[in-house]
Amino acid sequence: MIKAGIIGATGYAGGELVRLLLNHKEVEIKWYGSRSYIDKKYYEVYQNMFKLVDDKCMDDNMEALADEVDVIFTATPQGLCASLVNEEILSKVKIVDLSADFRLKDVKVYEEWYKIQHKSPSFIEEAVYGLCELNREDVKKARLVANPGCYTTCSILTCYPLVKEGLIRPETLIIDAKSGTSGAGRGAKIDNLYCEVNENIKAYGVATHRHTPEIEEQLGYAAGREFCLNFTPHLVPMNRGILVTAYASLTKDADYDTIRAAYEKYYGSEYFIRILDQDVCPQTKWVEGSNFVDVNFKIDKRTNRVIMMGAIDNLVKGAAGQAVQNMNLMFGFEETEGLKLVPMFP
Repeated sequence: MIKAGIIGATGYAGGELVRLLLNHKEVEIKWYGSRSYIDKKYYEVYQNMFKLVDDKCMDDNMEALADEVDVIFTATPQGLCASLVNEEILSKVKIVDLSADFRLKDVKVYEEWYKIQHKSPSFIEEAVYGLCELNREDVKKARLVANPGCYTTCSILTCYPLVKEGLIRPETLIIDAKSGTSGAGRGAKIDNLYCEVNENIKAYGVATHRHTPEIEEQLGYAAGREFCLNFTPHLVPMNRGILVTAYASLTKDADYDTIRAAYEKYYGSEYFIRILDQDVCPQTKWVEGSNFVDVNFKIDKRTNRVIMMGAIDNLVKGAAGQAVQNMNLMFGFEETEGLKLVPMFP
């Protein structure tokens, strides 16, 4: 049994971490961190945890936390983890950071897109990008894992096989993504009020969204070259879920079996990636509450383009579920432990 601490336990991703870890047979949560609710009972913040969690919320003292637990999850805004982590802490405990602080390998790119100074650039090179299906062996050896973003997880896994196999022209890739409002976090924002979101859909962060360089960097590794793409996110009036529809020109004539074989090559043995049957388009409802990624594609012979589609739950595979999956690998547990969740329906 390992001990876990969560900094940012009262945000949406932090709340999902609590939900998942309470059902993990190898983990005991010892620290529910929250600056906003220090000394308040956790169940008073999330009433669904009544009679399940009696602990009080603690502060974000990572140094004290490192002496009490084996793994720390930081489900916090950008910049906090980087401002707290140091070599002494990492010598005692493993960290899974759900923010963007260690996802990008170029500190200048991070500071340009996130508009903040990076407080611990010396750990960027060491941090492992925690997309388990692509970096499984590196995650197993890591002491600091950068948990991928929600949009990036869905975008990368949707497109990766065709990029890796050279079946699409990278410069033609366009990614259209849609997310439920929980992707914006639990903080009070006018744009996320019910009356603003209900019966409405909008694009945002057009040509400037901070997940863009993350997607480009990871798909660039797959392509073996620098990558530049268009990524446009949209906010839709639902609680959770991400749907990605990506478009790219094929490098050669390819039939269904050729494209399907590429997906099977990389994902055929992956538990959490489901390649749907021919002509079945992914839906967010089918993955809601689970750690699954549903992917599929359609070839448009008329334009010689392929349309790639993917769906995830942004709070599970896009955040907390992936963090638990990373932790499982880091501690040698079964990768699916605590995550064999049946999607919610209806």
